[in-house]
Amino acid sequence: MKIGIALSGGGVRGIAHAGVIKALQENNITVHQITGTSAGALVGALYAMGIDVDDIFNFFEQSNLFHPRKFAFRQAGFINSSVFIESLSHYIPENSFKCLKTPLSVTATDLNTGKLKVFKEGEIYAAILASAAFPGIFTPIEIDGNLYVDGGVINNFPIDLLDDCDLKIGSYVNKVDLKSRKLKHSYDVASRAYAINQYHQDKIKFTQCDLLIEPDKLYNYGLFNFKALREIFEIGYETASLELEKTDIFDR
Repeated sequence: MKIGIALSGGGVRGIAHAGVIKALQENNITVHQITGTSAGALVGALYAMGIDVDDIFNFFEQSNLFHPRKFAFRQAGFINSSVFIESLSHYIPENSFKCLKTPLSVTATDLNTGKLKVFKEGEIYAAILASAAFPGIFTPIEIDGNLYVDGGVINNFPIDLLDDCDLKIGSYVNKVDLKSRKLKHSYDVASRAYAINQYHQDKIKFTQCDLLIEPDKLYNYGLFNFKALREIFEIGYETASLELEKTDIFDR
């Protein structure tokens, strides 16, 4: 039985995917194909390489995202995406999808054509950085003359890219808290509107999942709240563990 997993985008909330992976491993569930977007692409690449869950956590914890040396000056973003190549190469020493132990596909958005680009072969560093280049925050990544940004602009939950899988697991970390009424500022309204739009696009795909893991408790964590990494990781782990206890799909 071939099992595939799709890891959504979600900024720092993406570390919850590592918690999900920990729960899968504790239940002896082997994944045969991985798709990911943005933070999901980063976690997915490390997972596909066979990196231990604790080391995936360390990658996020030690990234020191807002260190001054990573700032981009006179460029199309606050953070220079290319500085993460050094961190990636420490865990993925060969710049190629071929070195991965599990097949991986990641999404990015082509700013020149306005179309989705799926990377699954060739050089891996630029592909991962492109998928995670959140517009306006990270600088775009140039690949073969085209500029790419976050795949979440078009496909934030690439469950549809899993092919030839008997079971599909979706790990989704962007559920919207519609009960919250904390809309005091203009950016609160803009952020909520953007989140609702994205959630409705992603929710349509939930029916493609044989098992959907969608943590509720991530509402209060911002996209770049690195101080809460451990809490977010544990929420992903706890949610996945509960969902795995309730399902019997892996007993087929």
